[in-house]
Amino acid sequence: MIPIQDNIPTHRFAIITVLIILLNALVFGVELLWTTGGDAAIRALGIIPAQATADPLAAETLRRLLTSMFTHAGVLHIGSNMLYLWIFGNNVEDVMGRLRFLLFYLLCGAAAAAAQILVNPSSSIPMVGASGAVAGVLGAYLLLFPRARVRTLVFFGYFGRLVDLSALWVLGLWFVLQLFNGLLVIGAAQANMGGVAFWAHIGGFVAGMLLVWPFLIGRPRPQISRRSF
Repeated sequence: MIPIQDNIPTHRFAIITVLIILLNALVFGVELLWTTGGDAAIRALGIIPAQATADPLAAETLRRLLTSMFTHAGVLHIGSNMLYLWIFGNNVEDVMGRLRFLLFYLLCGAAAAAAQILVNPSSSIPMVGASGAVAGVLGAYLLLFPRARVRTLVFFGYFGRLVDLSALWVLGLWFVLQLFNGLLVIGAAQANMGGVAFWAHIGGFVAGMLLVWPFLIGRPRPQISRRSF
């Protein structure tokens, strides 16, 4: 199930969302040009749970926490994250305001990393990706626009069909799947097990739902207008 667009128009250009996407693309380009290979880039830029657990407030840990949010493991990884960020992030930025949205995004990313580290604190596998921060955006969007319509590509076997679904269904189902997979792997977590950081997704999503209202204090209430597809 791949979201294509939503029907909530924005009132001004989402410059922070675009800049985040461009920065992610720039870092991915640097990864591709990294002289010692992409894996070395991931190890240099990703946050390593075992190191973060040993010294969580060290400058190196905080640096890796930041750089890991803009580092990705492949084209599909960055492509899916940036697609979700573009579709849902522009509306959250529009309601929240630019600087608040930037801080919100970074805090959700930090909360996501913390959640994954708590589940697997001894792992020596670097964690990378914007997924946790983007998950926070999804959590905020779900609370702000639960009845928004999201044009979604749904696959039936080898065939795909465009279907208009409510954000409640699209994002709610996404979260349920993350939670289901997270519960499956939590008991099997091993120090050096890689793969998808489901608990980062879960932590980011929950953080987004908890932080969205404090970040809207003093902001105008969102005017929910919708456009037809």
